[in-house]
Amino acid sequence: MINQVLSEADQKMSKSVEATREEFAAIRTGRATPSMFSKITADYYGTPTPLQQLATFTAPEARIILIQPYDMGAMTAIEKAIRESDLGVNPANDGKVLRCVFPELTEERRKEFIKVAKAKAEEGRVSVRNVRRTAKQSLEKLEKDGEVGKDDVTGAEKKLDASTKKHTDAIDEMLKNKESELLEV
Repeated sequence: MINQVLSEADQKMSKSVEATREEFAAIRTGRATPSMFSKITADYYGTPTPLQQLATFTAPEARIILIQPYDMGAMTAIEKAIRESDLGVNPANDGKVLRCVFPELTEERRKEFIKVAKAKAEEGRVSVRNVRRTAKQSLEKLEKDGEVGKDDVTGAEKKLDASTKKHTDAIDEMLKNKESELLEV
């Protein structure tokens, strides 16, 4: 029972870390990457559809992304979705591809992105701690119901704390990397 609670908690914490990693990938740095478009959806025949399913993304240069729709009918919807997103870029349409040229990041904009990254990291840490709290409650319930002994629960809580620390440290490391990436000119 205890091992099941611990492995479940570990899996959920890993998912929280992965979700935070995806959030960080969507934050823009000096270099343009296709992952920046992962959170954007376009209205495709009345259905909100992720851009990754509507087009291919290539980065021929550091600050340029070329977007080639699979269906040319989706071109205007993709263009509109990018324009309305928080990327701060205006795509140029040449009839076959959309060209997104990202401007150089200013010092002020970099600091704003660092604040966003710190907020995303805190959300990730809170998520990990919520998983820990839920698992701890499950362990306490097992002890209260008499299914396991106090010593077993104490040992399991130590393992749970170690797992929590491991996952929050991973988020902190990702934040540190993202900050250095953002400050890099």
